[in-house]
Amino acid sequence: MTIAFTLTPQLRIKLKEPFGSLIQGTPEQTMAKMKELVEKEKPPKIISVGDIVSRNLHKHSIHPQLSIIDNISMREQKLPQEAEVEKTVYIDNPQGTITQEAIFAVKEALESDEHTHIVIKGEEDLLTLIAVLYSPENAFVVYGQPNFGIVVVKVTSQKKAHAQEFLNAMKSSKS
Repeated sequence: MTIAFTLTPQLRIKLKEPFGSLIQGTPEQTMAKMKELVEKEKPPKIISVGDIVSRNLHKHSIHPQLSIIDNISMREQKLPQEAEVEKTVYIDNPQGTITQEAIFAVKEALESDEHTHIVIKGEEDLLTLIAVLYSPENAFVVYGQPNFGIVVVKVTSQKKAHAQEFLNAMKSSKS
């Protein structure tokens, strides 16, 4: 396992702010709004990061092409994997880091059209940045914002640049 990036305390604070559009409400409300967005914008891919949001999307017949999960919600309960997928990949990604293996797995999954779950041993949150960086333009990267709802990041060249800025600000194993 090779650590590519490590989160700094300053960035941890900045990353608590939604990286995209916050959709507030209960799972039923957020999924109804998400369904409307998907029908209106027809994103080329939907990527979900996090167990609850991934499970809710599948439950409401919105099937992400890639789900990045760790089978844990808010660092507590273990959640069973429920959705049907074509491929499941298991990766180590310690809390507060992004490993080279995780980057490769996300990139490879996005280059394929297989419905893929990447199951993380560690923490998946920071992989939102990698998903934004390697997703096609207009894709949706969706993650949960605990106690508020979900965040939908519509991938644009500006969002990709912003994700790269965050990565550049992290401690890199190359530095």
